[in-house]
Amino acid sequence: QVQLVESGGELVQAGGSLRLSCAASGRTFSSLSMGWFRQAPGKEREFVAAISPSGGGTHYADSVKGRFTISRDNARNTVYLQLNSLKPDDTAVYYCAARPYLAVTTTTTSSYIWWGQGTRVTVSS
Repeated sequence: QVQLVESGGELVQAGGSLRLSCAASGRTFSSLSMGWFRQAPGKEREFVAAISPSGGGTHYADSVKGRFTISRDNARNTVYLQLNSLKPDDTAVYYCAARPYLAVTTTTTSSYIWWGQGTRVTVSS
């Protein structure tokens, strides 16, 4: 069992930046592939970014490529999502997810086992 707790979401103006964090516990963090997803009001949950257990591999949705950066600190059992150049369309609840040794190119929600409760990001125009 893995527990995931996200933080860092808040209201920000368009063009601004945020850093989201996801703290994990309950399993060897360095064995987990980590992903970030988001869900906007009235829309399905969608893939944002993923990172391999070592941090050496990353993958991004086209909509965030070049603006968002996923990283991890295995010593702190934490994965981060740096959000830059934010747009109103980035408004959503952001979730982190985990699964042991999943390919970073996997983007489906059903592929991940454990999920956090989400942190809300609101981007004003």
